[in-house]
Amino acid sequence: MTIKAYGAHAGNQPLESMDITRRTPGEHDIQIDIAYCGVCHSDLHQVRSEWGGTHYPCVPGHEIVGRVSAVGGQVSRFQTGDLVGVGCIVDSCRHCDECEEGLENYCDHMVGTYNGQTADAPGHTLGGYSQQIVVDQRYVLRIRHPEAQLAAVAPLLCAGITTYSPLRHWKVGPGQKVGVVGIGGLGHMGIKLAHAMGAHVVAFTTSESKREAAKALGAHEVVISRNEDDMAAHAKSFDFILNTVAAPHNLDAFFALLKRDGTMTLVGAPATPHPSPQVFNLIMKRRSLAGSLIGGIPETQEMLDFCAEHGIVADIEMIRADEINVAYERMLKGDVKYRFVIDNASLTAAHSS
Repeated sequence: MTIKAYGAHAGNQPLESMDITRRTPGEHDIQIDIAYCGVCHSDLHQVRSEWGGTHYPCVPGHEIVGRVSAVGGQVSRFQTGDLVGVGCIVDSCRHCDECEEGLENYCDHMVGTYNGQTADAPGHTLGGYSQQIVVDQRYVLRIRHPEAQLAAVAPLLCAGITTYSPLRHWKVGPGQKVGVVGIGGLGHMGIKLAHAMGAHVVAFTTSESKREAAKALGAHEVVISRNEDDMAAHAKSFDFILNTVAAPHNLDAFFALLKRDGTMTLVGAPATPHPSPQVFNLIMKRRSLAGSLIGGIPETQEMLDFCAEHGIVADIEMIRADEINVAYERMLKGDVKYRFVIDNASLTAAHSS
């Protein structure tokens, strides 16, 4: 079937209205009428081919929420009318160790919600800046938040799980001092989640103007990372630091804040590498530098349920589909608190204008 979408035909062209084709739901498929789609920083990198390997036309979007409008004959987990979400993954090999452990995000054959290889036309997946999507039930998530919060739930499908997964993996909880570096789309979720997990949360920002905002999100303390005295006051005191910054910066300043056996995990993905850290900052206190990539399907469902239980959603600004190019430029300037979300009902109007 042909539906309306917003995407780009080349990396140097703006996103525009277009028609795309979705497959008819198969026996195990779910067809979802998309209500809202969050705008992730990786959407911008991918659509502009800043990471390379982009297939065109490129329709971004992997923070998808909506209602089930059709199900295949073998679907057992969902029915029409259910509120559901789709995150960054729509397929994987299903039989490797990672898939069998529910870690499809680390499968070598993981298929992304957009720009992933598929048998469907045009040969690669097309994402959530569109009216509908068809996904195998294995990769669909149940949403238990009230429907009134649905738009603000959308960013949980990437920003939420990207920060939840490392916090859970490194067992963040009561009695721990946890730092969150950066207060943006990822960082604001990291603060909310770490606070809900019971940790003492310290937010790091380069901007004094974000101090009160960080406290409102749940940070117990806020440190201006440009202030050497403020940083030194926290030396060797953190159990865990979640670094969400997607720009190259000095990691050594944060390693000095970790206790012995502390870990800093990177979830931001800069276009160019960070400066290499000093090895002695790691070996002298057995500190660790780690990375984390979104989360598997079971953990993503766990995250959604945790957020529903604790009343956690993203702080969003709603936009129409035809405002996406302006939103990208604002996102580059950090001019959003903290996540843009597309009202997909606007796709019809954008298509006809």
